[in-house]
Amino acid sequence: MTDVLRKTPAETRAGFRITLAGMAVMMAGASAPSPFYPTLQQEIGFTSMTLTAVFAVYTVTLLAALLVMGSLSDHVGRRPVISAGFALMAVSLFLFWHAQDVGSLVVARILQGIAAGLLLSTLSAAVVDFEPGDKPGSASVWNSVVPLSGLAVGALVAGLLMDATSGAKASVFGALVAGSALFAGLIWCVPETAPRHEGVWASLRPRIGVPAAAATAFWRSAPAVIAGWATGGLYLALGAPLVRHVFGAQDHTRQAIVIVILCGAGAAACYVARGRSSRSVTLFGTSALALGTTLTLAAMVWTSLPAYLLALVVAGAGFGTCFYGVLRSVVPVVRPQERGELFAALFTLSYLAFGLPTLLAGVAIGAFGLAPTVLVYGGLIVLFSSVAGLLRRFGTRD
Repeated sequence: MTDVLRKTPAETRAGFRITLAGMAVMMAGASAPSPFYPTLQQEIGFTSMTLTAVFAVYTVTLLAALLVMGSLSDHVGRRPVISAGFALMAVSLFLFWHAQDVGSLVVARILQGIAAGLLLSTLSAAVVDFEPGDKPGSASVWNSVVPLSGLAVGALVAGLLMDATSGAKASVFGALVAGSALFAGLIWCVPETAPRHEGVWASLRPRIGVPAAAATAFWRSAPAVIAGWATGGLYLALGAPLVRHVFGAQDHTRQAIVIVILCGAGAAACYVARGRSSRSVTLFGTSALALGTTLTLAAMVWTSLPAYLLALVVAGAGFGTCFYGVLRSVVPVVRPQERGELFAALFTLSYLAFGLPTLLAGVAIGAFGLAPTVLVYGGLIVLFSSVAGLLRRFGTRD
């Protein structure tokens, strides 16, 4: 191992904290735009179908970036990829801040999707690289807790500021642009953890590669990943419009609280479940998804916002623990030089489940309306979550 890859305990702790903090900033930047969408829809003037298209273009470009560059850091090092990702993130958030039309929003979200594609797999791999030796398994816990917490905080702060001040957009996006620029430089203060080696150009061919050692666990867990992230797509894309149009909540804080509860409950559930086996965590997650989504649909029919928010706690716990259980299964079995590739494959599957149903829902909203679309979407999640749970229940034990 070269000197540049040797890490003292202090450097390991610093790298672990810096990469986790960077992940929190990146995920806050992903959720902060959500509370602004209803306002932008009124100011610029576009349909609900266009809204979901703007949301979905982020997912499409993120997937493209993962397919092309998801394992790039395994070949050129973690630091250059993370630095470039945060620099591009700062540009995209600045453009979103100053967008005046649908075209500007689309360009901003395209750039943000590329940046997120670079950062998701690379930051996740770096967190595992920096995992403290005296706390085995902690990387999987924090790789689940921190992204969900970042999503929750980004949405909450944006919603609160929108209700409290007329300058919310400048405050939120100014801080996110500055934070992204900071981490673009700060990552160079920690040691490199991935050696440069051949194959960089070959790695840029679009593909999904699952390291052989993780293939069995990965595909066994795939239904749970799909169920969890399809749930996330439902509430992150349509949660704020749903609260506004179905429950009549006009303030931005209550619209943002959907994301806060879903992701906050998911983060808390992951932390509480950290001592459980991956199988039991995944079984709990699929059960909670099915039950929680069923209860949210019932609350919609009943038109009870308090019941809807309480049901989101259950659904959010399932959303978080489905992903955490999968991480517990696949991360320990791969070699360090395969981590970027593994996380690229995992997030590709996740964001396919996240984005494709959302895009189809956007088309359906134009034809059938918001509430009927959400009821059908939610019903399919209940069905798929139940099937994923049964497959895991009667599958191979670990």
